[in-house]
Amino acid sequence: MKFAITGATGQLGELVIQALLKEIDTKNIIALVRNPNKAESLKNQGIEIRLFDYDQPETLVTALVGVDKLLLISANEIGRRTPQHKAVIDAAVTAKVPYVAYTSLLNADKSALGLAQEHRETEQLIRQSGLEFTFLRNNWYNENYLANVKHTAETGTLYGSAQNGKISSASRLDYAEAAAKVLSSKGHENKTYELAGSSHFTLTDLASYIALASGKTVQYQNLSPENHTLALLNAGLPKELVEVIVDADVQTVNGAMYSESKDLEHLIGRKTTDIQDQIKNLF
Repeated sequence: MKFAITGATGQLGELVIQALLKEIDTKNIIALVRNPNKAESLKNQGIEIRLFDYDQPETLVTALVGVDKLLLISANEIGRRTPQHKAVIDAAVTAKVPYVAYTSLLNADKSALGLAQEHRETEQLIRQSGLEFTFLRNNWYNENYLANVKHTAETGTLYGSAQNGKISSASRLDYAEAAAKVLSSKGHENKTYELAGSSHFTLTDLASYIALASGKTVQYQNLSPENHTLALLNAGLPKELVEVIVDADVQTVNGAMYSESKDLEHLIGRKTTDIQDQIKNLF
């Protein structure tokens, strides 16, 4: 049985492949990549590399020939995801791939997050395709909150606009292990998994975790969405990214990042990675 992973050189894709290698033989894994030059480390592990560019539909069908299970990791170009995903789904149908797993978004069918619409559209395209599927509805990654931890410790202030909204995030590795488990085992056909962390935190909690790990005083400063937007723009972040960050915080207030689902815990057979432990490891 052949397993193909899109975005195989991306952060999630590489982790999925490493998790899959613990379950299945190297020769059964196909890395689908936009730039084969970035896949040398995978190639050196004996993994087959195939060119797979969402914007070059002629590459897609050929790359999917002989694939039994496809993991479609959602594309990263917000606003262009639906047509890109449609090209992959159409190619999978043409190539007679029987099954696709798709990394969607927590509660995609009802989430108020701006990012949710393209996930809803993709899920609908997959349902309409006739392919067997599994929807892996991933919540936010812990890593989304870790990039500026050291800077936050130095300045003493964590800024956001999430008030005391609860966040049930998990590590990228947790989601990767879940995807590998679903691909390499049976009984997941036509199921939807709501994947979220075993525990939750607020941004006030996050500030306290950074303070504890760094030995410095760190406090959370809640901003209005408008002031948060201005602060991020003034810090030099691109407008599109700022919109995603602020929208995520605003919807956190309304519960979009919180879930009591234990689907992720059950799939990986353990509690998810605690963000506090990841923060400790940064110092």
